[in-house]
Amino acid sequence: MLIVFNPTAGRRRAALLWRVLDVMAANGVRLDLAETQHAGHAAALAREAAGRGATLVVAAGGDGTIAEVANGLNGSVCRLGVIPLGTANVMAHELGLPFAPREVAAALAFGRTRMIWPGIAVGAAGTRLFVQMLGAGFDAQVVQRLHLPLKRALGRGAYVVQSLRETARYRFPPIRLRVDGTACQAASVIVSKGHYYAGRYLLAPGTTPSEPGFTVALFDGSGPAAALLYGAALPLNLLPRMPGLRLLRAAEVTIETADVPAQTDGDAAGLAPLLIRDAPSAIRVVVGA
Repeated sequence: MLIVFNPTAGRRRAALLWRVLDVMAANGVRLDLAETQHAGHAAALAREAAGRGATLVVAAGGDGTIAEVANGLNGSVCRLGVIPLGTANVMAHELGLPFAPREVAAALAFGRTRMIWPGIAVGAAGTRLFVQMLGAGFDAQVVQRLHLPLKRALGRGAYVVQSLRETARYRFPPIRLRVDGTACQAASVIVSKGHYYAGRYLLAPGTTPSEPGFTVALFDGSGPAAALLYGAALPLNLLPRMPGLRLLRAAEVTIETADVPAQTDGDAAGLAPLLIRDAPSAIRVVVGA
């Protein structure tokens, strides 16, 4: 079993990882730990392991690390395991994965799987695979401007602080896009594979990562007041009911407006324009007993 871990995640998360590994090693599980050295390294490590015939590669980290490992495994028969160590852990919540070290170890040992169908975003910077969502507009601006030391210090609270900062900076340009060929416009856009966003907060009811396609959340409200209102509704799970939010199902989305910031699974993903569609194949994720 290969475990891919980002050593810049911080001491607290490294300690959680070692608690899981201690349980697994005590039960006779053979482990190989690979630390990533740069962006994209997790995908390369996973791809190499799958090419060698590995049957399970485990992403130890948050949604961004999971997406990188999934990128390396896409198209292979190798299974994806998860040790949730991220700030939001949206995919872990989406799939109901365990968080306690003993339960995580038991889930990886048992090996029952569930299929997920990732998305891909194609732009000038290349192709990015995402497992949970892509954001364009205000939320991507927050992700791109967020400093790692603040994230380490405050965890999820760092996004609140950065959001307040960006309400005074971001200009909220209108975003032109096509949803299955139909022209639309919004102030911000989230293309989601699941029903949760930013943790265990409801965005797209009824959406499941096991199926092809997306739910596209179009936020019509523009400006600081609207951003603060949407942000206040999120932890109350009231976001899907907010006026000015449209939820559309789609198989393909094109974000046409240039220079709009984008993020995938909580990591900066450059600028639009972007073409968003399903990845070529599904991936089996280990979900437990």
